[in-house]
Amino acid sequence: MFRRTGTAGLLVMALAACAGGGGGPAGAAPATRPEVAPPSTVQQSSSSAGQGSGLPGVLSKMSVEEKVGQLFMPVLYGTGPGSVSGENQARYGAQTPAKVVAKYHLGGVILFPANIQSTGQVVDLTNGLQQASKDVPLLIGTDQENGLVSRMGALMTDFPGASVIGATKDTAVARSVAKATGEELRAVGVNLDFAPVADVNIDPRNPVIGKRAFGDQPGEVAKMVAASVKGFNDAKVAATAKHFPGHGDTNIDSHTGLPVIKHTKEQWERIDAPPFKAAIAAGVDAVMSAHIVFPKLDPSRDPATLSKPILTGLLRNKLGFQGVISTDALNMEGVRKKYSDAEIPVRAVQAGADLLLMPNNLPVAYNAVLAAVKSGKISKERLDQSVTRLLKLKQARGLLPKAPVASAAQAAKVLRSTEHRKVAARAAR
Repeated sequence: MFRRTGTAGLLVMALAACAGGGGGPAGAAPATRPEVAPPSTVQQSSSSAGQGSGLPGVLSKMSVEEKVGQLFMPVLYGTGPGSVSGENQARYGAQTPAKVVAKYHLGGVILFPANIQSTGQVVDLTNGLQQASKDVPLLIGTDQENGLVSRMGALMTDFPGASVIGATKDTAVARSVAKATGEELRAVGVNLDFAPVADVNIDPRNPVIGKRAFGDQPGEVAKMVAASVKGFNDAKVAATAKHFPGHGDTNIDSHTGLPVIKHTKEQWERIDAPPFKAAIAAGVDAVMSAHIVFPKLDPSRDPATLSKPILTGLLRNKLGFQGVISTDALNMEGVRKKYSDAEIPVRAVQAGADLLLMPNNLPVAYNAVLAAVKSGKISKERLDQSVTRLLKLKQARGLLPKAPVASAAQAAKVLRSTEHRKVAARAAR
């Protein structure tokens, strides 16, 4: 599904890190907290800010407005940090992507095909956006699942999608493809991928997951998800398991509707949970929520993105996940059926989300969360918890105290390299 959002007729896929490119199923919860290092301890930066003592200092220097901005990862419009865009001005009250980053103290941005023209152009864009972020570097994300959802496909090696990799039943293939994908993303300044898909696709009519999943067997999918997480970690790029608590058994697209998953808790534990457990055990950096109703996990019938029993009770407390919880795209109809654009981000934070992806109206969403913090509806402690997790992720991926500068010359050597094309060919065979 596509959502037209650009005034110049640019098609921006509403799939983002959503069920079309980001949201997803859940993983079953172990009876005890898994004994694994939290993802925030992986790949620590060697800088002083990356040695632990620096994070409280970074947090203490931030205003409430800056902390709230850290939660948001919107789409920006244009191909350069200084691009004059009517879309940016209409949506954000700022003309250029760089001005939007500075105005809202953004913690991240997500790139789509409309932002992509050439390797050098993307390097200039990501470097320019990082410069605009000033004190705290950006998470720059994209949906590069490979296969059906490949936002950076115009530049990158044509790696096969998850269903092809899953069919090999070879975890070494999954890990090598994820590593190569991560290396290409990192070369152009992208430091977070909304992949791998951890959904177990047991409904052949599923209109939104399908071949994006590694398969329909929980154990096999779990192995592939864990290997992929390790591959992204090898490349020093943040990975995101999606879509929690499990988007594999639905015939409704959460971009346009609100799916209801009728699994019992036992079925969820047996079918949906294993890949998420495996991702957490492998040290995944982030988990993305799904815009799905799961009555046996939360009888309120709120989508999982806005469900405290699911995000905090299940993912955080029962599964023991300590990393960043990302929403699926907040401009999708699955999350907008019940609440307004001002209510949605506030409820997501209250439910346990840390990263608010693609709000339908950034100014409205930002001001709503800011007002909720100032009124006490969202406590300052709760805000600090999310900002700290985001800072730890940035620290773990070498973005603090300063983001690395991408090089167009180096990127040209990495993207579609002979080595990576061989990896793709082996995976396809």
